[in-house]
Amino acid sequence: MLRQIILDTETTGLRVEDGHKIIEIGCLELINRRLTEKKFHVYLNPEREIDTGAQAVHGMTNDFLRDKPLFRSVANEFIAFIQDAELIIHNAPFDIGFLNYELSILGKGYQTITDYCTVIDTLPIARRRHAGQRNSLDALCKRYGVDNSKREYHGALLDAFLLTQVYLAMTGGQGHFFDALTEMVNNNNQANTSDQSEVIVNQDCAVLFADVQEQLTHQQYLDSLDKQGKCLWRAINKPSDVIVS
Repeated sequence: MLRQIILDTETTGLRVEDGHKIIEIGCLELINRRLTEKKFHVYLNPEREIDTGAQAVHGMTNDFLRDKPLFRSVANEFIAFIQDAELIIHNAPFDIGFLNYELSILGKGYQTITDYCTVIDTLPIARRRHAGQRNSLDALCKRYGVDNSKREYHGALLDAFLLTQVYLAMTGGQGHFFDALTEMVNNNNQANTSDQSEVIVNQDCAVLFADVQEQLTHQQYLDSLDKQGKCLWRAINKPSDVIVS
């Protein structure tokens, strides 16, 4: 069983070296790359002022956080949630740096985050896949068709949800599937030198049918293509071929 935790934090400022602290932690659980109902989400009282620049990003105020718990009161619960999991974080050094700082000042023998779990940083993954392009979370959402229209401000739980969709698309989308399928076919062809050989690839794949709204959206897209000229897709696939389930 593969257990992964998508994690994001919000802070009082950009530099942990200046004593800035965490004000929100948002975590979502994936089991075998599927979201479960388990999450860890908390707002924290940082016991210090929030930088104006940081407040402009996440929208949280000192008054809002004044009655929230301190990090030390949720540390054990947080560690228990991430224990032995694989943390997925966008720009991991930022969040890990703040989390390790919070743990270090508790003075109760806490270890660093990587002593409790492994960490995968999605930023270098995105940079390798999309070299020379912008790879912020917003840019990746746009690239992979993830709806972030409700993201007026940054928020740890919302950003964790967006990152979940981006991560799954970036590491297991159609491109990845067909690349793997092509490689399998090529390997089989190389292993069999007979001109009459037949390559059979057996894949257990989940089939997801489009719902009614998705089919309507698809038809609207085809309508827009018709305005630019004859839509070849409709010439091949007549409307009667559409399956409603």
